[in-house]
Amino acid sequence: MAVDLKEPEEGVPLFEDVSDSGSAGGAALPSAKRKRDDDSKPESKRAAKRKKMKKPKDVDDEALDVELGVNHAIAHMDSRLMADHIAQRTKRFQPDMSMMEVEDSYVPEKAILDTTSWTDGRTMDKLPGFLEKFAGARRTKKGYKLLNAPMEKGSPHTLIIAGAGLRAADLSRAVKKFQTKDSAVAKLFAKHIKLKEAIETVKTTRMGIGVGTPQRIIDLLDDGALSPTYLERIVIDASHMDQKKRGILDMKETQMPLVQLLARKDLKERYGSDESKVELLFY
Repeated sequence: MAVDLKEPEEGVPLFEDVSDSGSAGGAALPSAKRKRDDDSKPESKRAAKRKKMKKPKDVDDEALDVELGVNHAIAHMDSRLMADHIAQRTKRFQPDMSMMEVEDSYVPEKAILDTTSWTDGRTMDKLPGFLEKFAGARRTKKGYKLLNAPMEKGSPHTLIIAGAGLRAADLSRAVKKFQTKDSAVAKLFAKHIKLKEAIETVKTTRMGIGVGTPQRIIDLLDDGALSPTYLERIVIDASHMDQKKRGILDMKETQMPLVQLLARKDLKERYGSDESKVELLFY
C-alpha cells in the first residue's frame, strides 16, 4: 500500500554543517426532473477543493492553537488513546480494508511511550528537551547520549518523522545540538534530492538521528541503505498543524504512509521487546 508522495523541489541540503421550501404564493415546487438535473451538476473545482481540505470532524477547535500551529490534544493522549486515535484515522482513510489488512496496519498500544508527563509545550524549540527527557541515555550502551551514533553507517538510533519536507528541514535544525563530527543529523526527505543520490549518501554516513518524511524513509529502508538495526525510537511530529489545521495524522497522503512505516514487520516485531525495543513517541 505504498503511497508515492511527491514534494515540491527546493534547495535544501541533506545534512547541516556542524432551502427547498414552497413559496408563499402557492407557486409550484420544482419538478422532480429539475431536482435530478440539479443533482447531476458536477461539483465545482473550488467546492471540491474545500471539501478535500476540510479538517476531520473529530478535531476540536478549542485544542488548536493557530498562532503556534499546535494541536494541544496530542499532549493529553496516553498510549491507549493514541493507538485508538491512529486506528480511527486508518479506518476513515481506508474504509475498504479487509480484517487482515486492518490487523496488519494496527499500531499496538505497547509500542507507544506515554509522554503525557511532558508539560513544557510541543513547539519546535521544545523538541530537544523532549528528546532528552524521554530518550536520554541510549539503552544499548550505558552512558551513551543522543549525540553518539552507532558505528555502522546508515544506522540511526532515532528517527524523527514529519509530514512534509520543509517541516523536516526545520526539525533537523531544531535538533542540530545533537550533531557532532562523528554523528550526523541526517535529512531523510525528497525535496531536490533524488532517491538514488540519497541512498548513496545514507550508505556512507554515520548518523545518530535521521529526520524525514514517511515515504522517503520507507524507500530507504526497503533499499537497505537505511538500517533499523540500532534504532531505539521513532518520534512522530504529531502536534504540529498547518494553516488549514491539519497534522500528519489528519491527512490521507501523510497518515497512510506513516502507518505503513510504523506497521513494518521489522519494526513491529520489536515493539515491547526487551532486547531490541523500538518505542514510538508522539510529540
